[in-house]
Amino acid sequence: KAGGRGGPRYYTDVPAGDIAIRNVADLYLYPNTVRAVRVSGSILREWLEMSAGQFNRIDPALATPQPLINNGFPTYNFDVIDGVTYRIDVTQPARYTPQGRIADANARRIVDLRFQGQPVTDVMEFIVATNNYRASGGGNFPGMDGTSIVYETAETNQEIIKDWLLEQRTVDAAVTPIWSFVPIPGAVQVVFESSPDARSLAVDGAPVRYVGDAANGFALYALTFR
Repeated sequence: KAGGRGGPRYYTDVPAGDIAIRNVADLYLYPNTVRAVRVSGSILREWLEMSAGQFNRIDPALATPQPLINNGFPTYNFDVIDGVTYRIDVTQPARYTPQGRIADANARRIVDLRFQGQPVTDVMEFIVATNNYRASGGGNFPGMDGTSIVYETAETNQEIIKDWLLEQRTVDAAVTPIWSFVPIPGAVQVVFESSPDARSLAVDGAPVRYVGDAANGFALYALTFR
């Protein structure tokens, strides 16, 4: 859930405390099934380059506010791949269009891509857990055409999440950072819209700062690139 046409309340917000089964739909919206694909380090990098199209290009020379989110990019095509670490340089142009075509063959937003602390090379091989939509070509991601699938199940992701929550009983919600933005020097102002309910999370010292009201009931936030 990422706002947009769904409105300013259309965001995932699971409060601390008991987890209800309805929260599973907040954590995973669609009835996709699990797939695993075998990909090279080269395809893994291109996968992340495609995902990085979620963001607009930021001009570090501009002092006026610049919107971070590319509203023409479907939010469900913004993938984060666990198990590797990387940074996204939004001062560079997007390598791919939202339709999965090459926009700039020389563009590279994904930098410092690493696995277990070591740089990812083109010839490395990875097994990536994903869903049937992505593995079969949904979103037009590079290398994702159904031919690299090595595992599949009929059980939906929602069912797997529900079963995992029931098994765990207590869930540690601590997050280990996987990716970050490359810092932008100077007085650049990067902003994005989100739910006004998130204002309480924009505390002093946090990289996200509440700016004020935005159109259609949304709130505007500024992001500090550290």
